[in-house]
Amino acid sequence: MHTLTGTPASAGVAIGPLVVIRPAPVVAGGRIQPGQEAGEIARLETAMTEAGAELDLLAERVGAEHPAEAEIFAAHAMLAQDPALAEAAEECIRAGDDAVAAIRAAGEQFAAEYRAIGDELLAARATDILDVAGRIADRLTGSHAAAPTLDRPSIIAAADLTPSLTATLPRDRMLGIALAEGSATAHAAILARAYGIPAVVGIGGLLDVIEGAAGTLAGSGALVALDGASGEIVLEPDDATVARFERARAAAGAAMAQAVAEAVLPAVTRDGLEVTLLANIGGPGESARAVELGAHGVGLFRTEFLFLERGAPPSEEEQLAAYRAVVEAFAPYPVTIRLLDVGGDKPIPYLPIAPEANPFLGVRALRLAWDEPGLFLTQLRAAMRAAAGMPAGTVGVMAPMIADARDADLLLRLAARARDGLVAAGVAHGEIELGVMLEIPAAILVGDTYLPRLAFASIGTNDLLQYTVAVDRGNRSLARYQESLHPALLRLVRRAVETCDAAGASLSVCGEMGGDAVAALALVGLGVRKLSMASSSLAGVRRAIRAADTAALQEAARIALAGPTADDVRAGLVVLAARLAVGAPLDGAPLADRVDASLG
Repeated sequence: MHTLTGTPASAGVAIGPLVVIRPAPVVAGGRIQPGQEAGEIARLETAMTEAGAELDLLAERVGAEHPAEAEIFAAHAMLAQDPALAEAAEECIRAGDDAVAAIRAAGEQFAAEYRAIGDELLAARATDILDVAGRIADRLTGSHAAAPTLDRPSIIAAADLTPSLTATLPRDRMLGIALAEGSATAHAAILARAYGIPAVVGIGGLLDVIEGAAGTLAGSGALVALDGASGEIVLEPDDATVARFERARAAAGAAMAQAVAEAVLPAVTRDGLEVTLLANIGGPGESARAVELGAHGVGLFRTEFLFLERGAPPSEEEQLAAYRAVVEAFAPYPVTIRLLDVGGDKPIPYLPIAPEANPFLGVRALRLAWDEPGLFLTQLRAAMRAAAGMPAGTVGVMAPMIADARDADLLLRLAARARDGLVAAGVAHGEIELGVMLEIPAAILVGDTYLPRLAFASIGTNDLLQYTVAVDRGNRSLARYQESLHPALLRLVRRAVETCDAAGASLSVCGEMGGDAVAALALVGLGVRKLSMASSSLAGVRRAIRAADTAALQEAARIALAGPTADDVRAGLVVLAARLAVGAPLDGAPLADRVDASLG
């Protein structure tokens, strides 16, 4: 028995035989003689066109059941004919490579640029670029391999899976996916979630264990147990382990059924205080699950997915289609679209941003609009067109990383220009509400200077914590500072509530903190009435709110504001949540004063 741990990528439990998928041999290409360049360039152009058409067909096939996931392959089809990729490959041909070697080198060059960024979401796109370059190379060599056949339902193990291979494997025979590489934001993981296939990625040592198991695993067929929620995978489990995974599978199924059943229940405290629960999504494909689990709209629609894996920004029509799909999926509930949040630590190759010594403090998000307003005007126009025919308040657009009134004024000017352009062109559109992300302490502290001119604000607790405590949120060695219940952050939340109330602006929380059932008690106690979170967190937060009442929320706020450290705050809230869950009365001394005794 071999137990390994990786990154959870798609929830669910799978038990079944192992099938190892190994990459097909790569034809690396070679060198050409002087004078052959034009012929190789012509071959490359033909192969890129054919690969693009092939990917368009794959997008159509996937779109028949999963329209949103089809966008992955539509983007790949565009990348296959991307002038920037073609130009890089042609340069290699002029340097003496044949077309096969040239497209592989160009793909590696683009992939390396994404890997060097240091952002998980963007670095995960390297696999997609290599997938497309490999497909073009296969067209050149005529060696395009068919997807492996699965003669029975199996758990697939591989170093990595390209999105196209994931989409072409028979879904009814994929019990689970275990990958040695990859991340939860890679498109193979996204497809696994869309298809409902349990998946664990980034499993260190997976292939070493398989290949080193004296042939019993390397030959495939060995029993495997996988938990996509915890990230655990066990090769050749014993009977007790199989029984444990079976129980986990039954429990996961029951929990999901309960979550769906409870989705119709309002998030209302025992004495009638209502809290609106919203979903954070990264694309239209996440809409159906969020609606099923009871999200009453979208508090954060990350638009970055539209801008990746391409040589130029998405057109207004592409953006309109994506925004409208989400608006229609959640109707009649509201959808808040976040303007492009890239730059600095999340660069995109086609944006002219110089390298920065301190990218987290650099040209990111709305700050890009000072030099690249066209990107944001197109987004605003598409959002306004997506609001056409919808009731007022259905579509909101918020700007990330604002610092003060100058940034808020920039957003208002851009929105006015976008609206004026649509009116002048006679293009149908609707009214949108404008808001901002509160991620920089300064934006909260001077909120009274601009919030009266806006409809709403949303606290991005992930970045707000980073900038408040001066800690890189990606630095694991500083994890002790990365607790969202830090007293300083909670006091900023209270300040934001007071400022928004005075300005008449609606306030929500859309950072990870909003999906923390324990932290939710503190947020609601401090006055927040809208929480946005990953769909998987909706059920837990809903239960926590329904178990509370005004007295409990007041106690949660007291704990939040009085705790000297994040650990003290969380300990007090955990005790409070536990008491509420079992219906224990809040009598005697305040709970925070009895934390140690209660935990003991």
